Amino acid sequence: MQESRPTAIVTGASRGIGRAIAVELARTHRVIGTYRGRRDAAESLRAEAGVEIFQCDVSSRPDREALIAFAREKFGRLDLLVNNAGMAPRERRDILEATEESFDEVIATNLKGPYFLTQAAARWMREQGGGGRIVFITSISAYTASVNRGEYCLSKAGLSMAAALWAQRLAADGILVFEVRPGIIRTDMIAAVEKMYEERIAGGLLPQRRMGEPVDVARAVRAIADGLLDYSTGQVLNVDGGFHLRSL
Repeated sequence: MQESRPTAIVTGASRGIGRAIAVELARTHRVIGTYRGRRDAAESLRAEAGVEIFQCDVSSRPDREALIAFAREKFGRLDLLVNNAGMAPRERRDILEATEESFDEVIATNLKGPYFLTQAAARWMREQGGGGRIVFITSISAYTASVNRGEYCLSKAGLSMAAALWAQRLAADGILVFEVRPGIIRTDMIAAVEKMYEERIAGGLLPQRRMGEPVDVARAVRAIADGLLDYSTGQVLNVDGGFHLRSL
C-alpha cells in the first residue's frame, strides 16, 4: 500500500544533486521536493517521479514552517530529511573584495536554513516516538579553501559541524544523522567552470579520473535511507572520486 511507504523531504530538489536524490528516493518513499524559484523544473520532477513539490526558501522561517505544516497535512509523519538546498555566491569575489550582502545570503541559505529546518524536523520525529534519519549534503568546500568564494566555504564548514551536533544530540532518540560530502559534481552550479575542472581532473586532480554525477550522491543517500549505515550515526560519506585522500 502506498500509504505505508516511509516519507521524505528533499530540499532543493528541482535540479542537480537534489533532483537525483528525489528521483532515487521516490522509488521507495513518498517524497516532498522543495524548490525556490524554478517552478518549471519542479513540475518536470513531479511528472518524472511522482514527487510532491513545495515552494520553499529554506532561509525563511515562515517558509520552513509552511513546509513542515504541508508535510504534516500531506503525509502525517516524517522518516527522512535531506538538507540539500544551497547556493553559490552570485558572483565569485576574492575575500578582500567580498560583500556582507553576499555573505549574509549564502550563510542564511546554506547554513541557517538547514540548521533550523533540522530542528523542526527533529522535534517532529521525537514527537512520533523517535527514529528517523537526517542527511546534510555539504561539500569538499567544508575543508578546501577557495579564496574567491569564502562565504560558500564557511557555510559548508559550518554545515559539517551542524551534522555532527545534530548526530550527537539525536542519537539517544534513535534519529540518525549523516553528512554526505560531494566533490566536483556535474551540475548547473559549476557550469561556468566545468571545462576547467575537466582539464584538472584529466591532469590528476582526482584519483578517480572522472567528474562526479548527481546520481553518485543519490546512491550514497540511498544507502542511508535503506538503513545500511544505521550503526554509523555522524558518519561523513565522501562522494568525491578520492579527492579527500592525501598522498606523496
